[in-house]
Amino acid sequence: MTATVPAARSGFTKKTVNKRAVVPWLFLAPGLLLALVFKFWPMAKGIWLSFFDVRPFLGDRWIGLDNYTRVLTDHRFQDAIGHTLILGIGQAVGAILLGFALALLLEGQARSLKFLRTAVFLPAVTATAVVGELWRLMYYPTSDGLLNSGLHLLGLGPVQYLDNPDIALYSTMVMGIWIWAPYNMVIFLAGLAGVDRSLYEAAAMDGVSLWQRLRFVTLPAIRPALMIVLTLATIRGLRVFTEVYVLTGGGPAGSTDVWMTRAYTLGFTRNDIGGASAASVVLLCVTLLLTVMVNHLRTRGEAR
Repeated sequence: MTATVPAARSGFTKKTVNKRAVVPWLFLAPGLLLALVFKFWPMAKGIWLSFFDVRPFLGDRWIGLDNYTRVLTDHRFQDAIGHTLILGIGQAVGAILLGFALALLLEGQARSLKFLRTAVFLPAVTATAVVGELWRLMYYPTSDGLLNSGLHLLGLGPVQYLDNPDIALYSTMVMGIWIWAPYNMVIFLAGLAGVDRSLYEAAAMDGVSLWQRLRFVTLPAIRPALMIVLTLATIRGLRVFTEVYVLTGGGPAGSTDVWMTRAYTLGFTRNDIGGASAASVVLLCVTLLLTVMVNHLRTRGEAR
């Protein structure tokens, strides 16, 4: 009798462990299945098509790396790379600085601050297409537009925000900053909540300035949050599409054409599926490379 009890207990323990190992996967299974069908399988199919001259109803023809060569040597794509870098860097820097400033202003436990934080966060949860339409109305090129009405009160003429090739890209950048700054604000608020308040008190007793307090107390304490924001901003900057597509569609005269809008035009306007797939794969590789670099810098910073 004594020999069978441990064996029974052992079998019961194994069954319990097996159930605990299986149950999480049962909950994850629907999401994993959806990701497989709608994300990973199309991604693999796109990589496969990037090596073909896709000809519907005629059969695909293997061409190797010709699509990649054609994309990387196309001057329109080269211009789009420059626009993507300018827009991505400008949006990232602007949204990080503005998000950090908003976090400093709205940090606290007061009910009024909670209401303000909710109101400020609304652009981040509103559909980008809706936000783009609102900004397009604000950028209306005549004196009846919201922004041009303000300029008219100052005696300035109407500005062609989206029709002028020299400023259309920067007008799009302003909207992107307005969208993503509140998202960064929430992450910074989470980082600021973990800062030891005694450090602020000690700094105040030592008579340090506000800038020194930010530089030597706040920024080192929120470095993990800052690296998360930087990683997300890098990915968003390279994959920017909706803002440009809604506001300008890549115009005027291609002055706001970014990598994603160029790939979209190639695939859905010119029906060059192979070239669009190659452009998307290149963007995927660059995004992965930059993400790994940012994570490496974050790891080195945490090690210090």
